Amino acid sequence: MNIVKFTFNPIQENTYIVWDDTLECIVIDAGNCSAAEDSRLTDFITEHNLKPVMAVNTHGHFDHLLGVNYLKQTFGIQFALSSKDEYLRSMASASCAMFGLDLQVEVPQIDIDLDSVDSITFGDTTLKVIKTPGHTPGCVSLLEEKSGNLFTGDTLFNESIGRTDLPGGDYSAIMNSIVKKLLPLGDEVVFYPGHGEKSTIGHQSLYNPFIVEVLNEEVKY
Repeated sequence: MNIVKFTFNPIQENTYIVWDDTLECIVIDAGNCSAAEDSRLTDFITEHNLKPVMAVNTHGHFDHLLGVNYLKQTFGIQFALSSKDEYLRSMASASCAMFGLDLQVEVPQIDIDLDSVDSITFGDTTLKVIKTPGHTPGCVSLLEEKSGNLFTGDTLFNESIGRTDLPGGDYSAIMNSIVKKLLPLGDEVVFYPGHGEKSTIGHQSLYNPFIVEVLNEEVKY
């Protein structure tokens, strides 16, 4: 499995193109929001002869949705998001305004409800859908079990966790998702977050202060 990261929009969100030897690809959390960013994404797809088949979102915050409509219109692909984040999808433009951004966001209707499927497939690759609520009610993480690559969106960051002070956020839920669902995947799993740099689950068990304080029973979540 091949992974390339682009960092897009004023929120510095990570957008991932993921593909395998069949050259079918998906775009995870398309955050492109300008003509220049659109071109960077499509130029890479064209230059590598990739065939996009799906836009997949780990959750429904606007900075992760900005480029979905562009991809759908350009490539005619399906859009996958948990229906539990439908309210965020529908208020994407209003959310931009709340953050002081003058961006018009058109987000298409959900084609594939990630709350109702166990996995998604493209080419010869299957990504397991792990429900990891807390940052938003519909947050999911996506795991390729053979390679041990994990896409965590805004649930888990390198030495941090996603915000839980926004509407729909829940600290107890996000810590339960991380401790009960992500840490057991194994120390060697490499995760790709929605912001910042990739890391390993093992590193987080040792150096992520939010996780360490829970594992040491200094905080009960």
